[in-house]
Amino acid sequence: MPDAFTTRIVNIPTGTHEAVADLTHLCEQFLRETASGRDGLLHVFVPHATAGVAVIETGAGSDDDLLAALHTLLPADDRWQHRHGSPGHGRDHVLPALVPPHATLPVLAGRLELGTWQSVCLVDTNVDNPDRTVRLSFLG
Repeated sequence: MPDAFTTRIVNIPTGTHEAVADLTHLCEQFLRETASGRDGLLHVFVPHATAGVAVIETGAGSDDDLLAALHTLLPADDRWQHRHGSPGHGRDHVLPALVPPHATLPVLAGRLELGTWQSVCLVDTNVDNPDRTVRLSFLG
């Protein structure tokens, strides 16, 4: 089956501020173009040492709460041994241990199977890197 696996790379500008960027629409668009009504898995991967992928509610404050919780767990101060970049940048390199750089999600009949309030998001606390890459892969 030549179309059993399809992958696409998407560029996401996150700017110079910490961000929780909703990728759900991009994931759904990718599946409309590639899944053709099939069941399978969507794998979302960010090939960066300072970003992660979260499945979280957005728009009701949870995205801001996530960034606030990360500030509590990973303060942007001088405690980090990894010291290049902006002050506290070492914490950005610890982020993927808490918010992994990937998520694998079910696809049923070509549609992303998320709960009512769930969104697929890129979590980026690294203000030194304003552009990110996300790899979307469908295995059907």
